[in-house]
Amino acid sequence: MEQTQLYPEIEPHETGFLSVGDGHEIYWEVSGNPQGKPVLFVHGGPGGGTGPNQRRFFDPAHYRIVLFDQRGCGKSTPLGGLFNNDTPHLVADMEQLRDVLGIERWIVFGGSWGSTLSLAYAQAHPERTVALVLRGIFLSRPQEIDWFMSKTGMGAIFPEAYAAFEATLPEAERDNVFDAFYARLTDPDPAIHLPVAKAWSGYEGSCVSLLPNPQIVEDSREDGRALSTARIEAHYFKHGSFLPAEGLLGGIERIRHIPAVIVQGRYDIVCPMTSAYDLHLAWPEAEFCVIPAAGHSASEPDIAAALVEATNRFRALA
Repeated sequence: MEQTQLYPEIEPHETGFLSVGDGHEIYWEVSGNPQGKPVLFVHGGPGGGTGPNQRRFFDPAHYRIVLFDQRGCGKSTPLGGLFNNDTPHLVADMEQLRDVLGIERWIVFGGSWGSTLSLAYAQAHPERTVALVLRGIFLSRPQEIDWFMSKTGMGAIFPEAYAAFEATLPEAERDNVFDAFYARLTDPDPAIHLPVAKAWSGYEGSCVSLLPNPQIVEDSREDGRALSTARIEAHYFKHGSFLPAEGLLGGIERIRHIPAVIVQGRYDIVCPMTSAYDLHLAWPEAEFCVIPAAGHSASEPDIAAALVEATNRFRALA
């Protein structure tokens, strides 16, 4: 693949907080061309939040680039808040933000959990979705969550990272690792929830890239980021990501006409290739781009190149 560089760093020209009810305040920002084609960046996690590099997948001369932090994470408040934090509410927040910003339709771009939420949004509002760019596909099915949490799943590929993750729990609580983590993550006492939050987020950070990236691991263990990521991920995993019984594959007919690109690292361990392949089989009209030497992270050069290439091609859409 021809190497495509990220666009230069830019600053937002508009920022704000949107009150979406239930005590939640959602941070949002707009950068790039104020009169440009709108594009929405949907971050991962759930609970991960946005960062400045995520503006750089888009041509700032062409796109009006919208980033937002989902409920309970990033700059949104309350940090780690779980009340009415579910997929239908997040989809409604996206619609409210679109309306507040005066946007008729936009391109939706999301990776990992962001691919889950982007698909859920597009299936709920296909008339508002110009195109989809999806990366590191996560369909939030039980087998995908079991893979993430299991010693014989992701833990079999990264056994030392899993051992450190599990070791945060007292030995008596290791029979059911997920339930033990969930109980501690939702405890209001920081002395109880913060150590396991850092362990959870650090475990995930250890597995996201094809080659070791200590900076990703260090960033993932920062107190606020770790708390929002671990607590909100566990909350969504506990409740099947609040998706309908037929799952996201059951709603493909509603979006089959929408132009889409699916970008997947062949050696993605966090969100294994099988989920992207299942989405491809259900939706063959979407372009399926497998990156041969890449893992999960959008910062891996060949994945970033494919994402920029996709957003560059979608500049031609009406």
